[in-house]
Amino acid sequence: MPFDFAQPAWLLLLPLALLPLLRRRSDTLVFSALAWLPADPVGRAAGFLWRAFALLAIAGTVIGLAGPGRSGTEVLRTGRGAEILILMDRSSSMDANLMAKDMKSGGQFDGSKPTKSAVVRGLLADFVAKRPDDRFALMTFSTASMLVAPFTQDHATVQAGLQATGVGRGLPDTLMGRALLAAIEQFERRPYSGSRIVIVVSDGGAQLDEAQRQRIAAGLARHRIGLYWIYIRSGPNSPDLTKPGAGTLDSEEELALHTYFQTLATPYRLYQTDDAQAMAQAMAEIDRQQNFPLSFRERVPRLDHSAGFFIAALLSCLGLLACRALQLPSWRATP
Repeated sequence: MPFDFAQPAWLLLLPLALLPLLRRRSDTLVFSALAWLPADPVGRAAGFLWRAFALLAIAGTVIGLAGPGRSGTEVLRTGRGAEILILMDRSSSMDANLMAKDMKSGGQFDGSKPTKSAVVRGLLADFVAKRPDDRFALMTFSTASMLVAPFTQDHATVQAGLQATGVGRGLPDTLMGRALLAAIEQFERRPYSGSRIVIVVSDGGAQLDEAQRQRIAAGLARHRIGLYWIYIRSGPNSPDLTKPGAGTLDSEEELALHTYFQTLATPYRLYQTDDAQAMAQAMAEIDRQQNFPLSFRERVPRLDHSAGFFIAALLSCLGLLACRALQLPSWRATP
């Protein structure tokens, strides 16, 4: 981007930098015959440096006061990681406790234990903190999807969004189809810079109509997005998606969704979790897998280059002082 000036009115003083080039009356010396004068290359060089330092000191000060800089600058950042969109289920079922491993059918949840949403929130916060080079986006969904944080490398924004998901209680519905389409839209008009994934964290499935299935598959393929589903079993009656024959496509939404995801042309991985330890292992495996070279351009705030011009002006003033110090001994030695 070209240079611009925050206070361009100061540039009206820039012609003052030409003052050191003007001849002064004291610079004129009268000699009867110039041919008798010896060559003085050192004096010529000193005079040139004197005027150059004075010109640069004035010009640097004026330009620095004008506030030069670049607006709308984009910088290229590189690292290892991925562009990750976290799609977090905030339906009311996520406010229940995690299912204990030894819970039998018809057992009760322990109200003293943390809820599924609280465990997910803590694990996602640790996951974001461990990946400083990633660009994260955060979206929640239940009846409708809500973008909490767009793609950013400012992880403090994402962490604040994760903490905000703990406010209030969720709605009863889990419309994952609409949420997936909204998540895919976040990759629109973004240049492809490396690995891209959507991490869906949910304790239930969804019924997708044929139009939604086609749009989801086409969007994932078009933007080259991998899909990770961290499926949190809600209780002993929830289907075990890792075992064949866990249910039927007509009766189990979770199995229907998992079966559809397996038909996608893009990478898909299921992580079925029953407790906090299994969920942590799933997040750790995703962390190990998504460690590819990543480069992207990020728009940064206006870059102010005033300091460089002020430093140049200061060095020029020091050069003038040095020239002055060298001239004083020669004047004192003149008879």
